[in-house]
Amino acid sequence: MRAAQAAQEMEVTVRQTVRAAAALSAAALLAAACGSTAKSTPTSSSSASSSSGGSSAAGKFKACMVTDTGGIDDRSFNASSWQGVQEAVSAEPSKITGTYLQSTSGSDYTPNINTFISEKCGIIVTVGFLMADNTQTAAQKNPNQKFAIVDNAYPKVIPNIDALLFDTVQDGFLGGYLAAGMTKTGKVATYGGQKLPTVTIYMDGFWDGVQYYNSKHHTHVAVLGWNEQTQNGSFTGNFTSQSDGQTLTQTFITEGADIIFPVAGNVGLGTAKAVQDADAAAGSQKVNMMWVDTDGCISAPQYCKYFITSVTKGIQPAVKNAILTASNGTFKGGNYIGTLANGGVTLSPYHDFASKVPAALQAELATIKTDIENGTIKPATKSPV
Repeated sequence: MRAAQAAQEMEVTVRQTVRAAAALSAAALLAAACGSTAKSTPTSSSSASSSSGGSSAAGKFKACMVTDTGGIDDRSFNASSWQGVQEAVSAEPSKITGTYLQSTSGSDYTPNINTFISEKCGIIVTVGFLMADNTQTAAQKNPNQKFAIVDNAYPKVIPNIDALLFDTVQDGFLGGYLAAGMTKTGKVATYGGQKLPTVTIYMDGFWDGVQYYNSKHHTHVAVLGWNEQTQNGSFTGNFTSQSDGQTLTQTFITEGADIIFPVAGNVGLGTAKAVQDADAAAGSQKVNMMWVDTDGCISAPQYCKYFITSVTKGIQPAVKNAILTASNGTFKGGNYIGTLANGGVTLSPYHDFASKVPAALQAELATIKTDIENGTIKPATKSPV
């Protein structure tokens, strides 16, 4: 049973504060996004095994990752997770090696997990809510095998799964408030790849943040593509088709939205292209956007000029920590929840917009961040962690 279905009853034990990096190395993250390092592998299990350089024979701890269907170069949570693997390898290069298998459909999840079980990986990192059941089944059948899963927590702790989830309604709220404060047309938009709790929680926060701005400033900024109260909105149905993202974004722009927040992995690059095209047609920068999961100016730098900010979660340090604890014998199963307070979720720097976001708006966001951290503001979501 997944966390979103029983989150109200879930007792969360935050084992260790994982601080999200304030700024990542651009070269390192781009390498992760392209899967171009010596540790990256093609989809075949035989290639994955051979790429580790005979790690078992060398006595190295093997960190193995199964991607979701977005692929290793999604510039989102798969790429971030792989970066976490690489950071763990870099921290202990003489001890740890890393490899991955790529899933092209949901039918690949269990075979990829089983391949890594047979290869006696020290830890298997599965990426995404959609692998929750597959990971749980494998963990319960193999209680001595250590796992970590990104973007899922379980209502009952599973001792051999380090479950990593992020309360992105919090930074989504900040993103929505920022968008409402920056729009010129009075309309902003968000959409998802698929209607999953780890997607809609971002969208809930974004919608909430816009409503909060309206209540404080007596404005009427509208959100296209989602309504937190009705849970109705726009989805492309996948995390891979950039053309779907471009088409949907063009519709939002036609309807008057001038800030778009895609929660759709690689699909979001289609949004960036639509924003770029709209601004080119207008002859000036009238439409902008926000990125999700990672700092877009690092993972998709070609579109940095359009990113007001990115609504991010600290996947890299969380995955790195899971691997390091597994390798050094301090692994503990349970649910880690990343929040604003522990640095597990955050807005990225404004980059090209640093001088464009009014100082007063930045000050309001700082106050709101503190109020969320201390519980004064509790963003509403139908997908609580």
